[in-house]
Amino acid sequence: METKQYKSNKHICRFAFALLFGVSLVLASCNEWLDVQPRSQVEDTELFSSERGFKEALSGVYSSMVSSNTYTKELTYGFIGVLGQEWDYYYSSQYNDAATYNYEAAYPTGFIRGIWTTNYSGISNANNLLANIDANAGLFAKDNYEVIKGEALALRAFLHFDLLRCFGVSYAVNPQQPSIPYSTALSYRVTPQLCVSDATEAVLQDVIGAETLLKEHDPIVTGRMITETVDNGYLSNRQLHLNYYAVKGLEARVRMWKGDYEGAVSAASEVMLADAFHWATVNNLQNGYDRCLADEHLFALNNLTLTSDVADTYFSDNSTNSFAVTRERLLDYFGNATQDYRYTFLFKSGSSTHANNRYITKYDEPSNAAEFYSNKMPLIRIAEMYLIKSEALYRMGNTDEALSTLNQLRNARNLSVLSELPTDFYTELIHEYRRELLGEGQLFFLYKRLNCENILYSDANAVADKVYTFPLPISETESAYREANK
Repeated sequence: METKQYKSNKHICRFAFALLFGVSLVLASCNEWLDVQPRSQVEDTELFSSERGFKEALSGVYSSMVSSNTYTKELTYGFIGVLGQEWDYYYSSQYNDAATYNYEAAYPTGFIRGIWTTNYSGISNANNLLANIDANAGLFAKDNYEVIKGEALALRAFLHFDLLRCFGVSYAVNPQQPSIPYSTALSYRVTPQLCVSDATEAVLQDVIGAETLLKEHDPIVTGRMITETVDNGYLSNRQLHLNYYAVKGLEARVRMWKGDYEGAVSAASEVMLADAFHWATVNNLQNGYDRCLADEHLFALNNLTLTSDVADTYFSDNSTNSFAVTRERLLDYFGNATQDYRYTFLFKSGSSTHANNRYITKYDEPSNAAEFYSNKMPLIRIAEMYLIKSEALYRMGNTDEALSTLNQLRNARNLSVLSELPTDFYTELIHEYRRELLGEGQLFFLYKRLNCENILYSDANAVADKVYTFPLPISETESAYREANK
């Protein structure tokens, strides 16, 4: 198929080839290969002369995601959460303009630039790894070549897809609208700007490439037991990597974005049928553990400063920077169904003058919790697969199975099953996304994919005002002469 590309006349922002290593990320606990102090700049010939170097390079890509610019704040509960009108309270001086979709103001401009530069930096590092791995395939122990290459492809797809959801119009609105550059190589040449449909296909190509490599080699699929004595446990803790099922979860997201409902059902179903993920138990929740719902994570980041930098700073009544909802809004979110486990266990009340505030606790695991539950920020969870599958089935006209799938999620959250689908299915879907994924960065993107005119608690006409598509950074529009993206 011929690919339509939108040429630009100058280079896009060139990102440093130095690998980014965040001190806050540990991908596999106590593994010897992570004990070395990371280097800020390493010649490629040295870095990629050993398997260890490739492991460090992959760690650098994950580390770049542990950033307040993106997945530890602005693309989870911060900027993107304010855009989705998830909160009653937030640091007003920073987010008031975002709440009214004034993207040209100083703070939103900074948030948008941070998302662009941070994700493309991670993409550059993934490309550097991918450019060197095939020629060095002989360096790797069992399964490591396929897994490392597969994860690098998946990371490139994941980071590009979120850029596409931010800077491209909804696929349903205009798949031929220019969107983002899809970078697959480290080069001084101009990276062409792709239209929405071509960028989506590029994401899917990397997703399928990753799945092909991971399916036969990822221990989460093969069942291969990994201990500290096996390659220092490198392939353990698969939920902290873009493992095979996490990539299938990403595929389900992308296919829903594209409107490929059969493909979305297939991808989501494969994850749901795997014996790798289980619903959080009421026993753990009652005992104050697993607030992050760790058993349900397809993919999560390990942020060693999660308590101090997130829970205590942004979800506490001891901080003026906190994000909170009122008791009234939270009851509205849950339709007064206070028996819902998410309502009962995943929020805490403020005190004193903040007594009516409610703060999420999913980033606030107790200090004595087992390591499995600690320091995790979920980026894809199994519950989303049920929501995707239910919606896709509904769109395909299979209402009975759509209802059954939605009821499985409701049952896991201690809600009564529905005897029939709500008359306004999409309103119920939005409510369920809000209840399930509050503070995880997905609600705004759902509104966008559905092209909703109204975002609950906002007076803006989101479609007429084009609030769903961020303006390209000034560096792109002035220096690279990009085509209009909305």
